[in-house]
Amino acid sequence: MLSVEATGKNIEQAIENALFELKAPREDVEIKILEQGGFFKKAKVLVSISPEEVEKYEKRDKQREELAKKPSFEEEKEEKVSSIIPTKEELEEQPIEKEKDVEEEVETITSKVKEDKKEKTLPDAKKAEIFVKGLLNKVSLTADLEIKETEDEVFINILGSSDLIGYRGEGLNALQYLTSVYVGKNNRHAKKIRIDCDNYRARREESLIALANRMAKKVERTHQSVKLEPMTANERRIIHTALADNEYVETYSKGEEPHRYLIIKPKENN
Repeated sequence: MLSVEATGKNIEQAIENALFELKAPREDVEIKILEQGGFFKKAKVLVSISPEEVEKYEKRDKQREELAKKPSFEEEKEEKVSSIIPTKEELEEQPIEKEKDVEEEVETITSKVKEDKKEKTLPDAKKAEIFVKGLLNKVSLTADLEIKETEDEVFINILGSSDLIGYRGEGLNALQYLTSVYVGKNNRHAKKIRIDCDNYRARREESLIALANRMAKKVERTHQSVKLEPMTANERRIIHTALADNEYVETYSKGEEPHRYLIIKPKENN
């Protein structure tokens, strides 16, 4: 879906409705006003993906179609559970040895307690490595890790598992947060954890800088402010920095986390 007609009580609401349908930010679209609307008539707009962004959205829609064909999480879960839980007939053929089961459970718990004590003495980089590898194993993903440790931080670059990145890096951010919590547990002096995947963050920074410059030119040309989609504090910082020395525009943030967004507007002296 690369274009949508939408209505609203005013032009702005109609545009927002169309953006919601397209699942696209305002900077990626072109807007055509079909009807201005009035007291008894709704406004109507045609919002289309910009030509330079079409390839990206065609790829996104194709990925969504492929995902829709896959079994749902509930279906997969039901299949896995049914393969693990024995049937009544299987239980009757293989009686449970209760005493042996209890002994094995005690041994497992004891081993876990010993392992927890051991982990508390591990360096932060090793703790982070153990956690990330464990999580990858849980979700059946295989990848190599590049780990660099400095005096203040641990940096992990995951190689060959781009499924972890998620939309606009949300998956990576979640993994980074969880790893930081794990490493920092009972250790207020833990190092900062940074996690990347196939150098996604560097590529994302380049993309944001290009977006900042493109939107700045648009603001300079139209003398109209541009509102960007909600971003993380780090992504907003990248755009603020990219346009800090621009003589025609200035930037500021509005809203509350996690929906805080950035506005690029013309400088008053221009």
